Amino acid sequence: QVQPVESGGGSVQAGGSLTLSCEASGYTYSRYYCMGWFRQAPGKEREAVASIDLRGATIYADSVKGRFTISRDNGKHTLYLQMNSLKPEDAAMYYCAAVSVCTSLKSSDYFPVGQGTQVTVSS
Repeated sequence: QVQPVESGGGSVQAGGSLTLSCEASGYTYSRYYCMGWFRQAPGKEREAVASIDLRGATIYADSVKGRFTISRDNGKHTLYLQMNSLKPEDAAMYYCAAVSVCTSLKSSDYFPVGQGTQVTVSS
């Protein structure tokens, strides 16, 4: 089973944008009705960012609502996170995740399926 591949992280200035991608195998992608992203910065607790189910229903953390957009392309087995108006506090390692409860923003319901991609935001 091939592990999903996350990409799109990088360094941007505050106010900038990045789009993260998580490409999974068809087997992996089809296993999870709900997928999402969580992040973790050094010295901080894991934070659920957003999730989306196969029908496209989404949920966002208050800290990113209105700035981030989660989406998925079921044909390409790929999950996305469009991040706009980035702030220094958004800097973290971002992980693609399987989400056990679609309506949850509890980080304990988010299980990483990839290695993560680093996002750095300078002020």
